[in-house]
Amino acid sequence: MEKVKLGDIAVLINGDRGKNYPSQADITEEGDVPFVNAGHLTGRTIDFGDMNYISKEKYEKLNSGKFEKGDILYCLRGSLGKKAIVNDDVVGAIASSLVIIRPDYEKIDGEYLMFSLDSPSIKEQLVKANNGSSQPNLSAASVREYQIELPDISLQKEVVEKLTRVRNVMDERQKELNLLNELIKARFVEMFGDPIANTKGLEVRSLKDVMVLKAGDFTAASDISEEPNEVNMYPCYGGNGIRGYVAEYNQEGNYSLIGRQGALSGNVQYATGKFKNTEHALLVTPTIKMNSIWLNQLLINLDLKRYQTGAAQPGLSVKNLQEIQIIIVPIDEQNKYAEFVRQVDKSKVVELNAVA
Repeated sequence: MEKVKLGDIAVLINGDRGKNYPSQADITEEGDVPFVNAGHLTGRTIDFGDMNYISKEKYEKLNSGKFEKGDILYCLRGSLGKKAIVNDDVVGAIASSLVIIRPDYEKIDGEYLMFSLDSPSIKEQLVKANNGSSQPNLSAASVREYQIELPDISLQKEVVEKLTRVRNVMDERQKELNLLNELIKARFVEMFGDPIANTKGLEVRSLKDVMVLKAGDFTAASDISEEPNEVNMYPCYGGNGIRGYVAEYNQEGNYSLIGRQGALSGNVQYATGKFKNTEHALLVTPTIKMNSIWLNQLLINLDLKRYQTGAAQPGLSVKNLQEIQIIIVPIDEQNKYAEFVRQVDKSKVVELNAVA
């Protein structure tokens, strides 16, 4: 099948680096022009629920970075390759962490391009294009060089139709998994109350008194493989889950990790077995006896994103996190809750097998 450069079938438009990121004075009320950053790209669409808006006057002064219906917004920094297609009749502006991909619709179907950007081939090209700095980073120039399989436009639409059916089934399963996750959170509140407001009046202590937070070491992108293609390869966790696999691990056991930098700082994940965490993921080590499953859910329910600082590059300060007040619960109660979570997780396995 013919392959073409992405830059031959689409125009790539960067944000206006001189003017694009709004100051606090530029932020206006909902109803003006949306200003989109990486954190607003959710599930192939734009999440307008926590959007910043800029005035029409500010928008008109931008030299670049203006999107419109049919454009694809693609993440160049942090969560590389995260994307959304603009399906609504809306115009807006992007942060410099994104690039606009404007397809030539006479040559390529927009949804086909979205699926193509999810392909293993493109993911391999993305890894090679990452410049390997401490903060994952792509350039628009490197994205233009992506090689895209380009069948006839009618065949593209057939592919989209088939893959959309598959995705719809997977989305339904994901909804069921999300309900199970909500059940886990609801059970936590039922047993221990809201840990932020401490609605059950439990004993509290500062986080620094009961656990230690430590970031991992810098891990170059060139040391991370997309697949565990060797015998001794271990998951490598960044701030938003597994980035890939590495030849060495620095942790072993059951731990919570907290994303510390970027739009997804405050994200809580659970790592088990042998793994490595990068400088973007804080390893949580309790200094008193705690059930690791209970602790993970506690951190999720604390909504750590509330403690983000910074606008252009959100992040978490370890010093600030250490002052958070943590509820203290008897270990036998933690264990009861953890057993409930294990039973729910068995239902998740059933749902995942149904997808497969």
